[in-house]
Amino acid sequence: MAARILPTPEQLRELLRYEPDTGRLFWRPRPREMFNTDRSAATWNKRFAGQQAFATKHRQGYLCGVVFYEKVLAHRAAWALHHGEWPDEQIDHVNGVKTDNRIANLRAATHAQNLHNMRAHTGNPSKLKGVTFDKARGKWMARIMTDRKELNLGRFDTPEEAHAAYCAAARKHHGEFAKTQ
Repeated sequence: MAARILPTPEQLRELLRYEPDTGRLFWRPRPREMFNTDRSAATWNKRFAGQQAFATKHRQGYLCGVVFYEKVLAHRAAWALHHGEWPDEQIDHVNGVKTDNRIANLRAATHAQNLHNMRAHTGNPSKLKGVTFDKARGKWMARIMTDRKELNLGRFDTPEEAHAAYCAAARKHHGEFAKTQ
């Protein structure tokens, strides 16, 4: 598969306006040179200039849009506009809300760091992250992934005790990326 050619941050700035405090992106008016005819330029600017951009939800819940025939995620565009470069790593939403693209809510993260702050799986009977039930022993078990290894944190009488062990380990191993809910 060919590498994607994304617009430069400078090109993005010509096309989009970013509000760091709200996280919203807006289309800027486009110059005539970007169109084949005066009519198409006037039509595009009348319809889109000043309107919110990247308001479509991606299948994974992120806001996205299209620039120069390439799909671009809004949080990555916001990062590029604010910092003047495309991120090398993933961009994490600190509060876990995939549509909250305020710059204060975005941070660069490795893939592993981004995985640390996922929510508990919906099929988890305890509904607590890092906690599962060990049917063979009739106990609640706490586990955590760190450095590509699963650490068994012990077995407990209640899911709350197991979750407390998970939370302590998450803070120790994952730091600011620890998500315990």
